[in-house]
Amino acid sequence: MKKYAYIGTLGFLAIITTEFGIIGILPQIGEHYQIGIDKAGHLLGAFALAIALTGPFMTLFLSGFDRKKVMMIAIFIFLLTGIVSSFSPPFWLLMLVRILPAFLQPVYIATALSVAVSQGNKRNENELMSIVFSGVAIAMVTTVPFATYIANIFSWEYSFIVQAIISIVALLAIHFVLPAMPVRAKKSYGSQLKILRKPMFIVSTLMNFFMIAAWFSTYSYFADYLNKAKDMDGTMVSYMLFVFGIIGVFANWTAGKLLNKNITHTTVFFLSGTIIVPILLHFSGGNTMATILVIVLWGFLYSPSFLNASTYMISSAPEAMEFANSLATSFGNLGVTLGTTVGGLIIVSKGVQFTPWITVLFGMLAFFMIGLRSRLEKKPA
Repeated sequence: MKKYAYIGTLGFLAIITTEFGIIGILPQIGEHYQIGIDKAGHLLGAFALAIALTGPFMTLFLSGFDRKKVMMIAIFIFLLTGIVSSFSPPFWLLMLVRILPAFLQPVYIATALSVAVSQGNKRNENELMSIVFSGVAIAMVTTVPFATYIANIFSWEYSFIVQAIISIVALLAIHFVLPAMPVRAKKSYGSQLKILRKPMFIVSTLMNFFMIAAWFSTYSYFADYLNKAKDMDGTMVSYMLFVFGIIGVFANWTAGKLLNKNITHTTVFFLSGTIIVPILLHFSGGNTMATILVIVLWGFLYSPSFLNASTYMISSAPEAMEFANSLATSFGNLGVTLGTTVGGLIIVSKGVQFTPWITVLFGMLAFFMIGLRSRLEKKPA
């Protein structure tokens, strides 16, 4: 029953390694191309923006295609990105090949989640989704810090070689393990688009948007923040990414269990980190041990953010799960773009040490949206 969910995890591992593996090497890329850290951050922001703008449309368009083929094509594009990027092409080409796989990332995620839950029942749906989403945490504990570590030993190009290898493994797993999965009964576009008129879904979407923006206004510049605000070198940053990921694996498992009991309470619990973590980062000062402890808490509360956001949104529109999921991915990545952009502006104008306070601001907006949805739920139909 869980086999398909674990296959989805492998693909997620390849996707997240490609999308977020760049976080640990942004300073090196900026130095190589002789650009500021804020401009290097566009490699993350542009990727996320492409997802946000095209994800739902691509998911709708491909909703009638064989799910196995869709997943394979998506991972193949990620593989090409890793290969081309490893040759340190001109910055414009690096940006282009970063954006290309973004068109199919939401499609892969929505399809993988749909495939995973199709083998279970309603009671363990969120648990199966958490298995797929655990690819995020596993990437943070394995491939992302490893890619950063390799980049610090050799050069940043080797980080993309790691990404390509992970994509090959995922591609082979999908090809040999998953059977053909043609869509038997395709839902009409109109029936799926109806959810866009639901106030509760709109509010849930905004919660997702602000929550992800909150986390990524600081997390996008994780390496730069720890280097300049906490005086950690590149090797120490890779260790911190490793710690971040280890605790994240446990956090995703915990979130999956808690979501089965109460979606809203679980989302609120993990969202509280957008307020708590920045305050603790501020008071940890230059104390390395205190900072490490805060990073452990940061990893625990941040890691299930995409799982929580997707589940929270889907719960308001269960009748169009795949489309709702693609919108969750798109608006989550739009949140990544907003957080990365605002964080970059703050770094240029004030300094990287001020980015956590942007996390607090966006976190408060996300809490407001949860409160607004709660009021809508109490209104008589």
